Amino acid sequence: MKKKVSTILLASFLLLSACSSKAPDTTGTATGTPTGTGAAKEITVWAWDKNFNIAAMKLAQEAYAKDHPDVKINIVEYAQDDIIQKLNTGLNSGTTTGLPNVVLIEDYRAQSFLKTYPDSFQDLSASIKASDFADYKIGPTSLNGKQYGLPFDSGVTGLYVRSDYLQQAGYKLDDLKDINWQQLIEIGKAVKAKTGKDLLTQDPNDLGLIRMMIQSAGAWYLKSDGSTPDLKDNAALKDAFATYKELMSANIVKITSDWNSFLAGFNSGSVAAVPTGNWITPSIKSQADQSGKWAVVPFPKLKNTASSVHASNLGGSSWYVLNNPGKEAAAEFLGKTLGSDVNLYQKLVTDVGVIGTYKPAAQGEAYTKADDFFGGQKVISDFATWTTQIPKVNYGMHTYAIEDILKVEMQNYLKGTDINKVLSDAQSQAESQIK
Repeated sequence: MKKKVSTILLASFLLLSACSSKAPDTTGTATGTPTGTGAAKEITVWAWDKNFNIAAMKLAQEAYAKDHPDVKINIVEYAQDDIIQKLNTGLNSGTTTGLPNVVLIEDYRAQSFLKTYPDSFQDLSASIKASDFADYKIGPTSLNGKQYGLPFDSGVTGLYVRSDYLQQAGYKLDDLKDINWQQLIEIGKAVKAKTGKDLLTQDPNDLGLIRMMIQSAGAWYLKSDGSTPDLKDNAALKDAFATYKELMSANIVKITSDWNSFLAGFNSGSVAAVPTGNWITPSIKSQADQSGKWAVVPFPKLKNTASSVHASNLGGSSWYVLNNPGKEAAAEFLGKTLGSDVNLYQKLVTDVGVIGTYKPAAQGEAYTKADDFFGGQKVISDFATWTTQIPKVNYGMHTYAIEDILKVEMQNYLKGTDINKVLSDAQSQAESQIK
């Protein structure tokens, strides 16, 4: 699937948190990994999205092959849901037979795997330097002081805006660089009055915007322990819900229902802004005739939450090594490539559009280059800076399960139910459903 985050969590996955966390049987072999001492000459990698994650891993493969021509790296593409199912099936059975050496896991799901199968993943603390990566990525990828994931792409957010529409409405880009959501709503009203264009698109069944709003304030659906629902008394979530309702009531939102209509909203020129993760850049740039008409400004803050900043995240994944024969070779491969190769990260930006979370890469030429499509703005450099400002939160184990509850309650709220009742009901449901 595209980088847009799926809102569906397999029901079976929710049940696995109560399953046994027995150590895996490593007497079998991972796909493509020879039996023996563990000094594998083959490494198998599972990931999704051929144009993004798979393409990025192929660049890592090429870089590693220069000094390690004897190591064969098999890169296998599966849909993300298929990877989740295959991992759960294999790890729950207590064996790594048939599983890969390296697997990509979405950050929102990582803690579920690490806590449910604590003996199934290789500690990468000695293979990478965790402090070299964006701070906000360390929480999802580590457990009990050990670094299990190699932080990969940044889901750092920005507000993509049509500078020509803003100009028609009497605004300059500087007018949007330090604003809250209420100020943006007022700007959106002016833009629509002058141009007839809606401010942005929104799928009522996708709470990505709520995620971005609350993480900008260092808050999440769960308390810091990553397992206790935090909805009823969550001030940032209440502020985000109220802001969302104000946005939806302002008659400046174009309603969409799927990924294609989301893309069509801005590719067709129907909306003036796109608040989302940086991974949308290639899709925005796909319309060559819009070159010079776009810019990216910092993400708006929540007005009534003092901790909210102009930086947030949506999406993002990291790489993990399974505890099976070949784990040492797999850990070395990741450490020598995505764990330390600054030049590789420059190619990831230029060839694939991946903005990594490896801090030293931000000083490279590809990160500091001006982009003519965005009017000469150094957008990659801006995104890299905003990545360092993203508040760190614990996504925990239940992001999608809680959002299934909140999607229903959001509709109740938009129809007039009191916000306190909405969040109280959501809290009760979460406490009864999530164990």
